[in-house]
Amino acid sequence: MGSSYAIPAQIVRSGAERATLVRRTYALVFTGILVTIAGAAFAATQLSILQAVTQHPLITGLLMFAPLLAARSTYRSFPANIGFMYLFTFMMGIFLAPMLIFYARVQPGVLGEAGIITATAFGALTMYAFVSRRDFSAWGSFFFTGLIVLIVASVLNIFLHSPGVQLWIAGATVLVFSGLLVFDTWRIRNMYGPDDYVLAAVSIYLDLLNLFLAILQLLGGGRRRS
Repeated sequence: MGSSYAIPAQIVRSGAERATLVRRTYALVFTGILVTIAGAAFAATQLSILQAVTQHPLITGLLMFAPLLAARSTYRSFPANIGFMYLFTFMMGIFLAPMLIFYARVQPGVLGEAGIITATAFGALTMYAFVSRRDFSAWGSFFFTGLIVLIVASVLNIFLHSPGVQLWIAGATVLVFSGLLVFDTWRIRNMYGPDDYVLAAVSIYLDLLNLFLAILQLLGGGRRRS
């Protein structure tokens, strides 16, 4: 669970700049998803990697977020920015592989169902954010506060081990990241410059990924990996 909230210094003012930003951003988002799938597929064939991720999730998480921080610090330095983002998305696939394998085994077909629902929600929310003339600037702080609450609740539930609480958290996560997706899409239209595509893509990618994982947990009935 996470998101990206760097404030760009540039504002998109022309239709051509906006079109360039949208094209670059969503190309990175969708190829990043494919790289994540490739990372998960690679890890699924490597028993030693799956065991390492399962036994040392904290270390794996730190290794995963290192290229994300590098991508953010070099977000206008091509091709380093692209390389670090793809490395991050590949590592994300490795990190998620044990969870995805678990859900695929206990409930066959659930990954596809979650993917379809997520794609439908993503399309509807993205279209709403682009078509609507509303000012969504206030949504950022509101839903970011909600994200902090979710993180605290998730940490507490590590000790509670409550499937019921986990379902409530997953439901709230869907709402929070739906709101953040609208906000981040609004930022693409109104705040980011054409060279800020990596920052924009990271934000949208994380919103989309967390939305998928929350929907997956809801469809899976709050099951946890043992």
